[in-house]
Amino acid sequence: MAVKLFVGGLSFSTSSERLREAFAAVGGVDSASVVTDRDSGRSRGFGFVEMTTSEEASEAVRRLNGTELDGRQIKVEVAKPSGGPRRVRRRAWRLPREPLVGRRPGGVRRQLNT
Repeated sequence: MAVKLFVGGLSFSTSSERLREAFAAVGGVDSASVVTDRDSGRSRGFGFVEMTTSEEASEAVRRLNGTELDGRQIKVEVAKPSGGPRRVRRRAWRLPREPLVGRRPGGVRRQLNT
């Protein structure tokens, strides 16, 4: 069963192919991808690698965590499962109130105690 690894601290110039080559030296790589910003297309500095077996994944973590890749020290660890789709927080909208001035019946203004 394939094991997904998180790779952090990547150089912005590191490509998915370069990431695959680095991990292929340790064992079989099913996939390797560098995460990019959807607007600019620029690397976000981290990626994921799927190793063929759990033994190869453990070996990759042991051998590559803290090593240098393209001039940057990388962090390699087993990826945590994603929490699924992100939950959108809804805000409770309310009308703004005037902080210092309120209206009395008859149009007379008075200062509120807040």
